[in-house]
Amino acid sequence: MLYIGVDLGTSAVKLLLVNEHGDILGEVSKEYPVYYPQSGWSEQNPADWWEAVKSGIAELTADCDKEQIAGIGAGGQMHGLVVLDKNDEVIRPAILWNDGRTQKQVDYLNGVIGKDVLSQNTANIAFAGFTAPKILWMKENEPELFAKIKKIMLPKDYINYMLTGVHSCDYSDASGMLLLDVKNKCWSDKMLEICFVTKEQMPSLYESSDIIGTVKADIASELGLGENVKVVAGAGDNAAAAIGTGTVGNGKCNISLGTSGTIFISSTNFGVDPNNALHAFAHADGCYHLMGCMLSAASCNKWFMEDILHDTDYKSNQAPITEDKLGRNNVFFLPYLMGERSPINDTSARGTFLGMSMDTTRADMLQAVFEGVAFAIRDSFEVAKSLGIDIARSNICGGGAKSELWKKIMANILGIPLDTVKTEQGPGYGGAILAMVGCGEFESVVAACESLVEISDTVYPDEKLSSLYDEKYGTFKEIYPSLKAIFNKEI
Repeated sequence: MLYIGVDLGTSAVKLLLVNEHGDILGEVSKEYPVYYPQSGWSEQNPADWWEAVKSGIAELTADCDKEQIAGIGAGGQMHGLVVLDKNDEVIRPAILWNDGRTQKQVDYLNGVIGKDVLSQNTANIAFAGFTAPKILWMKENEPELFAKIKKIMLPKDYINYMLTGVHSCDYSDASGMLLLDVKNKCWSDKMLEICFVTKEQMPSLYESSDIIGTVKADIASELGLGENVKVVAGAGDNAAAAIGTGTVGNGKCNISLGTSGTIFISSTNFGVDPNNALHAFAHADGCYHLMGCMLSAASCNKWFMEDILHDTDYKSNQAPITEDKLGRNNVFFLPYLMGERSPINDTSARGTFLGMSMDTTRADMLQAVFEGVAFAIRDSFEVAKSLGIDIARSNICGGGAKSELWKKIMANILGIPLDTVKTEQGPGYGGAILAMVGCGEFESVVAACESLVEISDTVYPDEKLSSLYDEKYGTFKEIYPSLKAIFNKEI
């Protein structure tokens, strides 16, 4: 049988065609725009996602026996607010995960409602990217549109709705809304009341590999699919990427260098960071995980290369960053181009180069970008270590992980081996695995990962280089606290 994995990202949707043995038979990518109506705002049109998914599936399956397609599973960008009216029509553009307009609402939730109340009811505190602050922003700033809301959804769940007609959400994605009681896996009555919404406005909840329905007859006909193609609930992109890299069970770790950057630690038991610097979410394997998320990771490299240098030759620009320069760079970079989430939770933080002199080169600045992102990942890594979590090694995935240089820098800044899995299309592959489990190819997500996910290579840290980077990290840690007051000034 064949399965379709969907990775609904911020810049594009990537689709995979996978057989029951986990072999990838085809890949398709379809881009769509991001809109920035104001500084710090970030929106997309859900219709763009749907058209990209439809055209992508048609292209992906053009040359295969469509009757063999058994299931579809999606991983998607988290936290985005999609609101539908009584006719299931989209009310306004989706407000994305990296949108920073909600600082006032975040301050209200954390300061007035209180972090303790939030953590007791959801296992998390408010971050600007989360869905609940967006709902409050909409109520305050767009009351007429807010009054029309019949359903509140997340991005990949909108795609699932368009495929099946079912309003659904899985626990991993719902965890990032600040509306879910993560420990008990149900909508939080207290948080719904705080956000002025009802359970009837929320989608039904599922485990990630649960079948929510089949592709509607009209859509199946349009795409040339069979009559009984199952659709599973899917997962938030980071949980889906964790499935795709085999980060399941207790104590496994995955680092993702995508548009955003994450460190993802799976656990069979529910647990909360007492300082709420790390998110405590449900996992797509049916258990739980802790996660640190930075808003700008590989996007920092893209920004520096394309917007600043006006250069798309990524490989040749990395060539001057030779072995002897690692751990010895005097230029530092704060990767807070969109503000930051974990662990500082500051929407006012900004990207900053520090330490430049007359002999600073573009290679030094590019190296600082790579190192700055790795240092920021280490910030969350250190929080996990402070909780007594022993991370001996980690998987690494995402666009940034295609750079051998960046992986080497990351391994030495963290001081642990980094494994790259054979199949690197994390969220899409994870979505396909979830579809396989839902359709009965495997008895559990863990069993599927153990059977399908293989390590292709490992980057090991060098003790001397890690020691050099420990010193540099000590300096990096001092930069943000020194600049925080400046970032928070109205300039």
